[in-house]
Amino acid sequence: MRKLSAIIIVIMLVLSTNTGIGTAASASTKASASGGVKLVFAGDILLDGYVGGQIAKYGVNYPFLKVAPVLKQADVAFANLETPVSTRGQASDKTFVFRSKPGTLAGLNYAGIDGVTVANNHILDYGQTAMLDTLSYLDKYGIGRTGAGRNIEEAFKPYTKTVNGKKIAVLGVSRVLSGPSWYAGKNKPGAASAYTAEPLLGKIRQAAKANDFTVVYIHWNQEFKDYPLEESRKLARQMIDSGADLIIGSHSHCLMGIEYYKHKPIYYSLGNFVFNRSTRGGEKTLDSMLANFQIAGDKLSASITPVKITRGQPVFMDANYNKKIIQMLDKLSYNASVDSKGNVSEKNTSAK
Repeated sequence: MRKLSAIIIVIMLVLSTNTGIGTAASASTKASASGGVKLVFAGDILLDGYVGGQIAKYGVNYPFLKVAPVLKQADVAFANLETPVSTRGQASDKTFVFRSKPGTLAGLNYAGIDGVTVANNHILDYGQTAMLDTLSYLDKYGIGRTGAGRNIEEAFKPYTKTVNGKKIAVLGVSRVLSGPSWYAGKNKPGAASAYTAEPLLGKIRQAAKANDFTVVYIHWNQEFKDYPLEESRKLARQMIDSGADLIIGSHSHCLMGIEYYKHKPIYYSLGNFVFNRSTRGGEKTLDSMLANFQIAGDKLSASITPVKITRGQPVFMDANYNKKIIQMLDKLSYNASVDSKGNVSEKNTSAK
C-alpha cells in the first residue's frame, strides 16, 4: 500500500511538471515560449517607512503578493528602486531620506522582478557607503541593476538580457539628483546623470548599437503634476533620435500620459508601485499601473494594467477602477490612445 501511494505521488509530480499544473510551474511560464519577448515595467518601489512597517508585520513578500503572478510571467520585469538598501551611512540633509533593510530585497525575488534602476533622488540618501552597499546587495540577491556605480562607466552600464536571441537593454538615468556631488564621475561613485546631453546620448547610442531593443528608464519631471515638462518632451525626442526604442519615466509619484515619437512610445510616469501614501500628493499617488510590451519580430504592442496601492500593496482592482484609470490616461496622453481594454496605440504618425 505504501509503495502504491508513493507511485501515485510520483505520477502526480510528473504530471504537474509536464502540464504546468501548480503555482511554481504556471508562474514560470514565460512569453518567450511563443517566440516573442514580454516586458513589464512598474514604477517606484520603496521598502522603508510605512511599507517597511508592513513588511515587519507580514514579511518581505507582503508588498508583492497580489502582483507577483503577473510579474513572473514576463521575460523582463523591471522597476525603479527608490531607496538605498543598507544598514550603514549618514543621512543626507534633505526633507525625505530613505534606507531599507537588505532582507527586503527577497521580496523582489519573490515577485519575479529581474532588474531595477537606482538612478533617482534617493539612492544617495545615506551617502556613497549606503549606495555601494545597495549595489552589492542587489548583486547578492541576483537582481539586475543600472543607474549608479563606483564610477561613471558602471553607472551608465545598462541591464541586459537576451530572450529568444533578442538582446534587451535597460539604461537607468536620472534628471532629479541632489546636486553635482551625486553625479557619478570618472573615479567617483554616484548616479547616472541625465542633466546634460553627454554622456547620456552617447551611452544610448552605444547601447542601441550593441542590443536589439533599448529602453531608457528615466527619473524626471515634477512631483504630483499631471503633465511632463516641455524640456522632458524635448529630451525624450533626443533619446529616441539617439537609438532608444522605449522611454519609461518615474519620479512624479502619479501617473502621466503617453506620447509617440517616430512610432516609439514615451511613458512619462508610471507613478508609484510599492510606496507610502503621500500627504502632499493625495489620493492620486495611490493610482498605479503596469506597462506591458510584447516584442514580436520588429513589432511592438503595448498595453497597461491599472493597479491601486492599498495598505502598501499594489492590487488589481475591479472594472470600475480600471475604467477610471484608462480614461484618465487616455485624456492625459498626447498622440496615444488607450482603449477600454488598456491597449495602447499611436493615434497618428506625428507627435504633437
